[in-house]
Amino acid sequence: MENYSAESIKILKGLEPVRMRPGMYIGSTGKRGLHHLVYEVVDNSVDEALAGYCDWIKVILHEDGSVEVEDNGRGIPVEVHPEVGKSALEVVMTTLHAGGKFSKDSYKISGGLHGVGVSVVNALSEWLEVRVYRDGKVYRQRYERGTPVTPVEVIGETNKRGTVVRFKPDPLIFSDTELEPDILEHRLRETAFLIPGLRIEFEDRINGVKKSFKYEGGIKEYVKHLNQGKKAIHDVIFIRDTAYVETKYGRREEVLVEIAFQYTDSYSEEIHSFANTVKTVDGGTHVTAFKAMLTRLMNEYGRKTGVLKEKEAFQGEDVREGLTAVISVYVRNPEFEGQTKSKLGNEEVYDAVSKVMRERLKEYLDINQDVAKAILGKVISAMRAREAARRAKEMIRRKNILENTTLPGKLADCSSEDLERTELFIVEGDSAGGSAKQARDREFQAVLPIRGKILNVEKSSLDKLLKNEQISDIIVAVGTGIGEDFQREKLRYGKIIIMTDADVDGAHIRTLLLTLFYRYMKPLIEEGRVYIALPPLYRVRVGKEEYYLYSEAELLEFKEKYAGKRMEIQRYKGLGEMNPEQLWETTMNPSTRKIVRVTIEDAEEADRLFEILMGSDVSSRREFIERHALKVRELDI
Repeated sequence: MENYSAESIKILKGLEPVRMRPGMYIGSTGKRGLHHLVYEVVDNSVDEALAGYCDWIKVILHEDGSVEVEDNGRGIPVEVHPEVGKSALEVVMTTLHAGGKFSKDSYKISGGLHGVGVSVVNALSEWLEVRVYRDGKVYRQRYERGTPVTPVEVIGETNKRGTVVRFKPDPLIFSDTELEPDILEHRLRETAFLIPGLRIEFEDRINGVKKSFKYEGGIKEYVKHLNQGKKAIHDVIFIRDTAYVETKYGRREEVLVEIAFQYTDSYSEEIHSFANTVKTVDGGTHVTAFKAMLTRLMNEYGRKTGVLKEKEAFQGEDVREGLTAVISVYVRNPEFEGQTKSKLGNEEVYDAVSKVMRERLKEYLDINQDVAKAILGKVISAMRAREAARRAKEMIRRKNILENTTLPGKLADCSSEDLERTELFIVEGDSAGGSAKQARDREFQAVLPIRGKILNVEKSSLDKLLKNEQISDIIVAVGTGIGEDFQREKLRYGKIIIMTDADVDGAHIRTLLLTLFYRYMKPLIEEGRVYIALPPLYRVRVGKEEYYLYSEAELLEFKEKYAGKRMEIQRYKGLGEMNPEQLWETTMNPSTRKIVRVTIEDAEEADRLFEILMGSDVSSRREFIERHALKVRELDI
């Protein structure tokens, strides 16, 4: 037995625990955690804005992969901290649970309450440099992997005030250190919506793009932005009030509640929630209260106006169909679940939101009877559609469509019943489907061809969805059913592989299919069973040898390697151009193919992508697809 003594117990000092277990502090060491570093630094600047000391924040993405965040706040204090004998700046940058957020005098409301934010960023950076403009002087200190390599030094004089933090994520920690401008831009715009009058500038020096965000209309303007391209059925409703409620500790606290929402003619709901400007991806007590009170008020209005019969009642899904809402609360002591603050747990916030909704929304609807009537009409329509969908599902069950007994005629099934070995290829086009059927290994590979663009499930009601032949074929082939009827134990294949052409149309079809799985068969993505096939873009022949290349970059590299040699280059416009042997070798053979597993590492980013790709804003969708479709090699949904 190995010696296990007191010497075996490792004591982690300073920022060591962060580098040892980064996931505990930032959620993951993938893309999600990488971008969380930026959010932590920006949140500190936002807290200065909430306290009334800052009205400008600038974020720069530099060519070397570092990111810089500057604000015109008070500047981090630099004088020597009385308890530790070091500059307060160095204490903040190198000590967990050190910061102004723990002092009630410094910040009344704060998002970065855990006090680990900027020190964690420092620990997980290859290097970090901080400059402070304060008391007429410019102070600077530099760190490498969390350790100071210079003292806090004065490097000049200034009439500015504020803080500049520039850091480069550590490649020893993160598998990929390339920050995504799209993700950062989305987060910064969102933050600007939450704080009216705050200007946030974003400069992407890698791609030469500059953006500036400032919204005087706050979250009301945010809802209008989210609903671009959709048909609204009334003006944005905005309510704002402070509620005084009892906490579970017996204290009386004030909670500021802001809610903006609007109904459109779409079928999906979209709710964005925040606590002290921090996005709560997994919701929490503020969202639960909003949903419950909205349903209760709509039922009251339905009965009051005689629209609902005595035994009828709107369900939550009826009331939220076509709803776009932004909920923002400010609370002195937020209780977030986990360091990444994805869910709010304060019980008093539930009471505060319920109280404000009951008083202010009821008041609004009493005054604006036409708006109340329009919303009721939408909710009634949703209720009837739900009942129609229920009848459609019952009809489908009677026909055994969801019971796996009648498989689609186009499906070429496999002989094996070993779930962990079998694969279903969903293939774009009859031509490619025919090649795939010839190319496959019939023992464990099944092929289902689909023709053209399938129904956009984001814009379709459930009953319309169930009546669509192609969607129905996919549901039946997979075997699990969908939505509330999803049954994991009836899954027929261990892997589901989406195989489309490597062009813009193929990307669109792939996105439509992914939306279907994301919205109605989400457990399959969560279990890592959904994949995207990566067919080659080129076949190159040099002498008697053939090579398959998967990107423009690979082709350029190949040309450089074989410069001066005669080569024949064939660009594949679609899967149908490959004969069965080529399709097997490049795209279906488990030992040589390239496939990408679709994961839900970041639900927030998933919602953002589906909002862009499946919503009504056609220009945003086309721009996104054209920019990203042909370079996707790792896809996190």
